[in-house]
Amino acid sequence: MEVQTIVLIVGAGPAGLATAACLTQLSIPYVIVERDDCSASLWRNCSYDRLKLHLAKEYCELPHMPYPVDAPTYIPKDQFVKYLDNYIERFDIRPKYQTAIESCSYDEGTMCWISLARDMTTSMVVKYTARFLVVASGENSTENIPMIPGLHGFAGQIIHSSRFKSGATYLKRDVLVVGCGNSGMEIAYDLASHGANTSIVVRSPVHVMTKEIIRLGMTLVQEVPVNVVDDLLVRMSNFVFGDLSRHGIMRPRKDPLLLKAETGRSAVIDIGTVGLIKSGNIKVLGNISKIKGSIVEFEGKKESVFDAIVFATGYKSTANTWLKNGERMLNNDGLPNQEFPNHWKGENGLYCAGLAKRGLAGIAMDAKNIASDILSN
Repeated sequence: MEVQTIVLIVGAGPAGLATAACLTQLSIPYVIVERDDCSASLWRNCSYDRLKLHLAKEYCELPHMPYPVDAPTYIPKDQFVKYLDNYIERFDIRPKYQTAIESCSYDEGTMCWISLARDMTTSMVVKYTARFLVVASGENSTENIPMIPGLHGFAGQIIHSSRFKSGATYLKRDVLVVGCGNSGMEIAYDLASHGANTSIVVRSPVHVMTKEIIRLGMTLVQEVPVNVVDDLLVRMSNFVFGDLSRHGIMRPRKDPLLLKAETGRSAVIDIGTVGLIKSGNIKVLGNISKIKGSIVEFEGKKESVFDAIVFATGYKSTANTWLKNGERMLNNDGLPNQEFPNHWKGENGLYCAGLAKRGLAGIAMDAKNIASDILSN
């Protein structure tokens, strides 16, 4: 079976949906395919119960559709999923679900992208021919768990944060959270709040802010130089949290907004985790050196016994496993070679959306840029 279209969008997460909506607004035909059986499967199936968007709603809208006026400032997961469902309905987006792209390459003769996709319900292979290809399969395509000596012999439970739902089932159990980003810090808080004996591995320096400080910074930086805003944010963080190095949390050398701009690494938005760390309800530990049965050994030879380990260690892009001829746009990790804001466009009608570590605001920018560029061609 063969399908011809102007644009093929790979992925029906927020990036793919935003691109589809922008193309619809410009009356550009497209097909959108998704390997899972629903849109935004990471949000629906792989996020913990207490999750809210970390940024204020004005920085988390997809193109051409604001949130309802009565929406809270920080959108809960379930309301965000409902927003996406309404978005799909409003722009009549019809993803072809359970359609997995197996290979995609550019054909010089036809000047088109040729994609072979497998219908996972029938095992039938479908050939898609498209003048333009949008890689919207996400930064978070597959879970990332670091290689640790002895990990596979761990006697307890090992899960990735994508499968963690609530700390309610871990009462009085000894649980180690690996990773101190927003997910790791929130999962540690949730575990401790539900009575788990909680420890967290802080592997690298991190900025800790309140959501109000970050919102102020994102507002000011539109009018004030970033270094001035960064200095203010750090001073405010110091005032609120004090010196966290005494508790094992070091601050990066680069200030928060500059660090985000250069590396995509976000500040942690504290929801109460720091208070539990200061009170001793959550223990901060250094890097793991090895695992022996149920014993985890840390740098400095400190050892502790755990019943479970939760890896809040992020995800990886899988675009490189199926995309050929995309080396100039994407690196070996499946992320853009070019720095923001020039990351979204490759050669021969190749684009990427949502791969710049810029959150939902970045996704909206990518989608608008891609649709406008396709229209001009």
